[in-house]
Amino acid sequence: MEPHDDELIRFEEQGAAALPPASVEGHLGRDGARIWYASYGAGPAVILLHGGLGHSGNWGYQLQALIDSGRRVVLIDSRGHGRSTRDISPYSYELMAADVLAVMDELHLEKAAFIGWSDGACIALILAATAPSRVEGVFFFACNMDPSGTLEFVPTPVIDRCFSRHAKDYAALSATPDDFNSFVEAVSLMMRTEPNYQAADLGRIHVPVAIVLGEHDEFIKPEHAEYLARSIPDAEMIYLRGVSHFAPLQRPAEFNAAALSFLDRLP
Repeated sequence: MEPHDDELIRFEEQGAAALPPASVEGHLGRDGARIWYASYGAGPAVILLHGGLGHSGNWGYQLQALIDSGRRVVLIDSRGHGRSTRDISPYSYELMAADVLAVMDELHLEKAAFIGWSDGACIALILAATAPSRVEGVFFFACNMDPSGTLEFVPTPVIDRCFSRHAKDYAALSATPDDFNSFVEAVSLMMRTEPNYQAADLGRIHVPVAIVLGEHDEFIKPEHAEYLARSIPDAEMIYLRGVSHFAPLQRPAEFNAAALSFLDRLP
């Protein structure tokens, strides 16, 4: 069991646990980008979608727990993030959702459950809304579905440490290692203006959804998370105590237990 890293001191210094060798790994060319993906293990498929400015390696503490539970785990670096490239087209959540479907097609996955973190959660819920036949369920951790759901940004040492790690990882993994600042600007523009789902849109989502939020999240209003849980039919609201926006890194055991419990309850 990984010890707590509530202040992300270990994460800034070392990153998350290293990813093991994948069963399948590659890049998929799509719409001006090369999308990196990897697949591990066997069994019912679960796709992990990382947060904005991060990459799939941020799931290092979740991957083995999911494999050990008897699942096939697929990691995807969102376009422009990690090992994936992008062109000059603006970022959009819908575009990245389409990238995920293309990877599923490449891997011959008809359907998968999703665990999404921040931007990855938004991508997963958009897939639940637009391609429900491909989605078993969504564990939606720490994101908003319209711009009103975010708190005013207040820098903290924890956020600074996470940003520092993202900068180091971008330089190490990206095909454009010197473009971190422009990458941050482009992703930040998307975050400020998207997504724009209204209650009526959320009400048309009919796959199992858990809305999950850390007790001390720095970015998402608790009332927005509760609104999402009310607006999506039969969605459940889960609070993770003692953690913030970075729960998968801060207290992996608690995050993993909540995610596995959700997956175990899927039809």
